[in-house]
Amino acid sequence: MKSASTKNSFITYLTLFSSAGTLVCCALPALFVSLGLGAVLAGVATKVPGLIWISEHKTEVFIFAALMLAANGLLMWFNRNAPCPIDPVLRDACITGRKFSSRVYAISVIIFLIGAFFAFIAPLL
Repeated sequence: MKSASTKNSFITYLTLFSSAGTLVCCALPALFVSLGLGAVLAGVATKVPGLIWISEHKTEVFIFAALMLAANGLLMWFNRNAPCPIDPVLRDACITGRKFSSRVYAISVIIFLIGAFFAFIAPLL
């Protein structure tokens, strides 16, 4: 049986990768095109055919990423005051793990917002 921390770690990393998917689908192609690197984008699209699928289904990708961010945020909120072990080594590991998880979550939110800007707001400008 998996422990609660293993499940939380899995959700944390799944959140990071789903928000990175939003960055790959929308922000990087927009950056390549704005820098005049359309040929690089075409080359990447031929080598990574999944990129086209992600771009075609960007709304679903963003909904999934938003749901994962919300779930991870709720887990972090509910566990914010959970007790750490009394043993100093385990306590330090617990505190370090919480700080690391918070940083990964913040990076995930930033990546999601950058991707959302390039996917939905930048085309309107």
